[in-house]
Amino acid sequence: MFVRIGNFGGIVPSLVQNGQQQQQRGMATLKAISMRLKSVKNIQKITQSMKMVSAAKYARAERELKAVRPIGDGTKQFYDKAEIQGQPDVPQKLVIAMSSDRGLCGAVHTSVARYIRGELAKDEQNLKVVCVGDKSRLILQRIYGKNIILACNEIGRLPPTFIDASKLADAILKSEYKFSSGQIVYNKFKSVVSYTTSILPVFSLASVTAAPKLAVYDSLDDEVVQSYLEFSLASLLFYAMKEGACSEQSSRMTAMDNASKNAGEMIDKLTLTFNRTRQAVITRELIEIISGASAL
Repeated sequence: MFVRIGNFGGIVPSLVQNGQQQQQRGMATLKAISMRLKSVKNIQKITQSMKMVSAAKYARAERELKAVRPIGDGTKQFYDKAEIQGQPDVPQKLVIAMSSDRGLCGAVHTSVARYIRGELAKDEQNLKVVCVGDKSRLILQRIYGKNIILACNEIGRLPPTFIDASKLADAILKSEYKFSSGQIVYNKFKSVVSYTTSILPVFSLASVTAAPKLAVYDSLDDEVVQSYLEFSLASLLFYAMKEGACSEQSSRMTAMDNASKNAGEMIDKLTLTFNRTRQAVITRELIEIISGASAL
């Protein structure tokens, strides 16, 4: 009888120890699920707040874009009516990438960089890039860093103004790079859920003065044409900035809405998993208590 009690006493601690280990593993799982659930809920609050902020900024950007579009369309029609083309003997070209410093807005920046990478793959030696915003610069400098001649940041935090476009146009014209033609690559706003990557033409003074139909606009000397080119470049940059800002805010609003919905679905799944795990832990503890009581 004494030996029997000793054997039984050796079994009970083992059962209790195993039960404690299972309970600890269950509690650790519950704690991990609880921490993840709390983290996802915090993320959902952030995405919902960002969606509300982007919605307010989008409404303002769309309202300002309607007033700026005639400026960009009028400047573009001048290049079309005068039939301005690049000089064949000057192969150098310029590409201006319109992006911003902020992310979490879908493929707004990558679409611009993807188009420019395609152009650089065709003629890398005669093509230089101006990056407006850190996002395009970070994407392009990995492979084509030597082709970037100018980059500017602090874009996208505040609504773009004509002064910003004028400073950028002045920096481009004062650069040592001499080009005959170029493009402004930007995202053209179409609707809340749609935008297209488009281009705007840019030409040098020599290309404009050599246009065959420039005489339609009466006799113009080089000083007048130079002044107009400076103004037209600033106008096109300002127009592209407004189009890009509106596309960015609408895309960010859509992205944050989708992120909030995904977070909600994850919260539902984690809550269900947490409840099932908690119920399993409680059931296992009850079984262990009943088994221990029956053994005694």
